[in-house]
Amino acid sequence: MNHFEPPMHWADHEDIAMALYEKFGDDFTEAKIYRIRFTELIEWILALDNFDGTREQSTEGHLEQIQAKWVYEWRDNQ
Repeated sequence: MNHFEPPMHWADHEDIAMALYEKFGDDFTEAKIYRIRFTELIEWILALDNFDGTREQSTEGHLEQIQAKWVYEWRDNQ
């Protein structure tokens, strides 16, 4: 965990999406991002540096928002 940045939680959709984009870059296009299974997405989020949350705290709503923000982040970098 990076002690210089505040921890991310499930409601930090944009921060999580930015971290996922930084981690995966252009490996995932818009179509691929929307095809990611939530079970996989949860694992990737839980593995992020500075993420401070549990699997039990995740909701479908959070995961949908994170996917959407990840797509926006990907688009912004094209």
